[in-house]
Formats: sequence, C-alpha cells, structure tokens
Amino acid sequence: MKPVHDMGVAELAAALKSRAVSSREATQGLLSRINAHASLGAFLHVDTDGALARADAADALLAAGSAGPLTGVPMAHKDIYVTADMPTTAGSKILAGYRSPFDATVVAKLNAAGTVSLGKLNCDEFAMGSANENSAYFPAHNPWDVSRVPGGSSGGSAVAVAARLVPGVTGTDTGGSIRQPASFTGITGIKPTYGVCSRYGMIAFASSLDQAGPMARSAEDCALLLSAMSGFDTRDATSVEQPPQDFHAQMLAGRDGATAAKPLAGLRIGLPKEFFPAGLSADVNAAVRAGLAELEKLGATLVDVSLPRTELAIPVYYIIAPAEASSNLSRFDGVKFGHRAAKYDDLLDMYKKTRAEGFGAEVKRRIMIGTYVLSHGYYDAYYLQAQKLRRMIADDFQQCFAQCDLIAGPVAPTVAWKAGTGADDPTQAYLADIFTLPGSLAGLPGMSVPVGSGEGGMPVGLQLIGNYFKEGQLLHAAHALQQATDWHLAAPSGY
Repeated sequence: MKPVHDMGVAELAAALKSRAVSSREATQGLLSRINAHASLGAFLHVDTDGALARADAADALLAAGSAGPLTGVPMAHKDIYVTADMPTTAGSKILAGYRSPFDATVVAKLNAAGTVSLGKLNCDEFAMGSANENSAYFPAHNPWDVSRVPGGSSGGSAVAVAARLVPGVTGTDTGGSIRQPASFTGITGIKPTYGVCSRYGMIAFASSLDQAGPMARSAEDCALLLSAMSGFDTRDATSVEQPPQDFHAQMLAGRDGATAAKPLAGLRIGLPKEFFPAGLSADVNAAVRAGLAELEKLGATLVDVSLPRTELAIPVYYIIAPAEASSNLSRFDGVKFGHRAAKYDDLLDMYKKTRAEGFGAEVKRRIMIGTYVLSHGYYDAYYLQAQKLRRMIADDFQQCFAQCDLIAGPVAPTVAWKAGTGADDPTQAYLADIFTLPGSLAGLPGMSVPVGSGEGGMPVGLQLIGNYFKEGQLLHAAHALQQATDWHLAAPSGY
C-alpha cells in the first residue's frame, strides 16, 4: 500500500473501508507531516487532540460497518468557516482568538459525512487577496517554489493539498479564490453554481459572490467532497432549493454516443477569444493548448466563441465586491466579539481604534472603496452601473452556451509570481483575476484542472466553466481528462 499522504480522497476512503489503514493511523501520519512542514504556512490552527478523537469515532463506525463514503478521511477547512471546536480568525487580527458557538453548514455537513477535521487553513484576511500575502499572521508559501505565492485567497488550502498534508480541503471563491490557487499549486478545485453550497457560517466578504467549494488532487476527489458539502439550507436566503446531488455519480455517467476511447464525444467546448489575448504568457498558453488538445483526443469539439465584456469584469468586480464588503465588515466594531482597542475615549473612538488596529491594509482599502461607491452622489454613477454591466456579462455567457456546452481557457495570465512582487502596487494583483472574475459575476460553476507546467516548472491550470447547475458535466470532462493524463498526479519535489 502506498503511503497515506500520497492518497487522494477517493483512494484513502477505499483504504479505510477495506481496513487497510485506520483513520487514527492516517490522521497521525498527516498530523506529523503538517508539523514537519509548518514553515509552508498552510495552517493557522492544528487541532491534534480533537482530530484524533474524531478519527477514533470514525474507526468505530468503520468497524461497525455503518460508515459513509467519506468516513475517517482527514481534511481541513479554510479559516473563513466558523467552527465550534476550533478558533476562527478569517486570517484577521480583529478576530484573533474568536470561537464560534456553532459550525458553518458546510463544516457541519462534512462532519456528518464522517470526515476528520485536522485544523484551520491560512487565507488572505477576510478572503481579500490573490496571493495569501494579506493574511494577518503569516503568508503561505507555494511548495513548488517557496519563493513564490500559492495564490489566494484560499492559499493555505491549496498548499495543504499540493504538499500532501491533507487529501482534501474546503475553500471559498469570490472572484477566483478556489480556481487561481488551485492553478498555481497544481491541484484541482471547483467553485459550484452560486447557491449550491450554503454560505451560513462562512464569514462574508461579498455576499452576492462568495461561494464554498472543495479543493483536492482530482476531479473525483472534488466530486465526493462537493456531494457531501452541498445542499439546501433554510438558514441561508441565497441557498438554492433543489434535491441532494450525487456529483460523483454524475461525473461517472456516460454521454450519449460516447465510447471508452472517446468519452467526451459530442461535447462542445467554447474558446472565448478574450481568454487568449496577446498579453497571455506563452508558457501558460502552451500548457492550456496542450490540455485542450487532449480534450479533443477524447472526442470534444472546440468552438470559437466570444465574451466581449471580459475586460469590464475587473472594474465591475472591484466596485461590487468592496461595496458589499464595506457593509459586511461593519459588524466588526469591538462591541460584541473579536478585538477591542485597549484605550479609547468614547464609543466612536473605540470603533475607530478597534478597526484601525484590527484590519489590515487591503481590508481597509476595500472598505474605503466600497463606502465611497455607495455614498450619496456616487451610488448611481458607480454601483448601479456596475450591477447593470454584471447582468450584461451574465448574458454574454448565455449567448456562448447557445453554441457550446462548456467554456475553457486559462485560469490566470501567468504562473505563480514571486512573493512581494505586488507590494508597491496592490492593484496589480487585481489584473490576475481577469479570467476568473466573469464567471464569478455571472454565478456560474467553474473549475481549475492541472494541465502541465510553465516557467520555472510552475503548475498551470485549465479553467472549465459550465452553465448553471452543470457541475456534473464539468466534473465529467475533468475526470475524463485526468483518466487520460497524469498532470494532476505531479507533486512538488520533496513532498
């Protein structure tokens, strides 16, 4: 049997079910790896005692023959989800030491499925960032090259999977924060349709954009995790009321007319010309084209399409998301929970000092931008216009889906950049979201699938975008690609 850390979710679940390894043994082995590679900065909190207790409970279920498909599988959660038995900080000092009285719905669902939570994962403060350099505690480092960023905001989640510290994790995606770090670290990640996973207990950044999703080694692993963590939640007004989905079964379902050699026969994949601009780096373009060529070999047909408002996605997103953030983050004022300034003169002074001390530079920047665009005299000029353009961007996608089944392209214009590169110009990192933002603004499902490497041997991800509630189709295409290639099996040296 291969080492536990080399197993993905599906493989480890099978080993646990056959009793080839116990959940306690798997948990102990991964906890040792987490400690040995603490310098990567993936974890903000490791719950050793709690994890072992949960592993023992899982082993009891496995021994009794009453286990589910994920019982005993160790994983970890992005520190944007509140957890009753572990601290939750959202990567911010304003929530240092905070403990929630309840679990986020996504966490509760995965706990009910039998997974063993090992701890909380590093992230950009309040999920605001594209590099995991905005964490108030310490940055996460890309295991492929520790001098480079792992992407963000789910950087700690991506690092934990890429470095073989855990087989699967939760992330969140507001403007690309699952897909971009997955691409930068050579793993698989999926953002489902907005509303498929509950946002209850997910600390809000931009409520109309935030969505939970899994990150793991393969499409099959993501399908298993997404099946467990999704579903209607009456406590979330934006949760979509639909029957429980078995995304793993949808992933395995064959297409009409498909064969073993051509499992994607009849699948039309649209290539927006705006996703392949002159500014796309040559190494990323080559890797993405290689992935597309493999999809063609599997029977898919490539179709040229257009998303003419792609360039507008950046200004639209960076008006809408900060506007929502300025409202959501007003609750962090030092009154009911979290950090409170030690010295202040009156209530207003307490507010000011608490927020000045507790929030980092990027969070303050976005709060100020959001407050400005929502202020009297500017709401119509900025926020309202951005919402109109958002609708137009969504309409562009529907016009594309009249010509194709999936849309494909790069996740980011380059491979992971060197840490500290954007320190002098924080808006430069915003431009790296050009290919992920349109799908987020439209609320569409999207995923990143490894398709080789670029400059410096750094991973490159292929982005696949589906129409609403077509996660099964996305996962099927990604799984077929991964069954035919081994890009997703590559691991960074030393891990």
